[in-house]
Amino acid sequence: MIISASRRTDIPAFYSEWMLNRIKEGYVYVRNPMNIYQISKVNLDPDIVDCIVFWSKNPEPMLEKLQFLNEYIYYFQFTLNSYDDDIEKKLPPKKNIIETFKKLSDKIGPQKVIWRYDPVLFNMRYTIEYHIEKFDVIAKQLKGYTEKVTFSFIDFYKKITENIKSNGIIGITSEEKNTLAKSFSKIAIENNFLIDTCAEDIDLSRYNIKHARCIDDKLIVKLIGSNLSVEKDKSQRLECGCVGCIDIGVYNSCPNGCVYCYANYSHNTVINNCKKHNPLSPLLIGEKNDSDVVNERKVSSNKIMQKDLFL
Repeated sequence: MIISASRRTDIPAFYSEWMLNRIKEGYVYVRNPMNIYQISKVNLDPDIVDCIVFWSKNPEPMLEKLQFLNEYIYYFQFTLNSYDDDIEKKLPPKKNIIETFKKLSDKIGPQKVIWRYDPVLFNMRYTIEYHIEKFDVIAKQLKGYTEKVTFSFIDFYKKITENIKSNGIIGITSEEKNTLAKSFSKIAIENNFLIDTCAEDIDLSRYNIKHARCIDDKLIVKLIGSNLSVEKDKSQRLECGCVGCIDIGVYNSCPNGCVYCYANYSHNTVINNCKKHNPLSPLLIGEKNDSDVVNERKVSSNKIMQKDLFL
């Protein structure tokens, strides 16, 4: 079983104490986003959890707590963009985030910290020239601290329409995507990074850019030293290369305030959800109610055990 923590919210930045409490108690409750009265109890025994994939824009709160994860294999998808607080409203200064990136890499190794420049968006300020310049600046600072960078272009979800309009964000043409990709690839190669795209249908292979697997079975196999029996995540878009996982996050619970975020679509709900968070609760947001139904989810390791050759 692979745990995603989380595409839906920034657990390392805001809920690291809760996460470590779940590790200590050995299970987590996950409320079904399509049926709020249905809760899955997920076993977090390290013999069952093949890997935890953390997603974060600022995992600084976890830096001094990583020893509690010693029994687990994990890696970080670390988003580090070049936007100011007009787009990423509540993040620390970029120089601080870059230092956090370096410290995390020093602790767990560059293979386990994936740099995400994600998503690329255009408006009057954030142009092709801007992105190429800033991508180069960040890449030079991260050289030696990661082995790969993943980027994507903004998706125009209906639920972020107002944010897009108010920030003058415009569509990106195929020609512009190719121009940007060519420059990004050159910069990545200069800094010894592999480079790929997240859930993009455009073919950029001419620039040595592959399609990403953010929940990456190939990387996990390297980290755990064992083959895995896993399939593509059918709940994700066709262009997504991720393998299946269990996400333990909650929508509308991330205080980062990024205008492009598909996981937050109600500012008031985010505020209310954050107030309901209890780091001691098995649920990330709120508590179990009398009307809730808890079912233990059947989970197991996906490792392929080698047969004893002498039997």
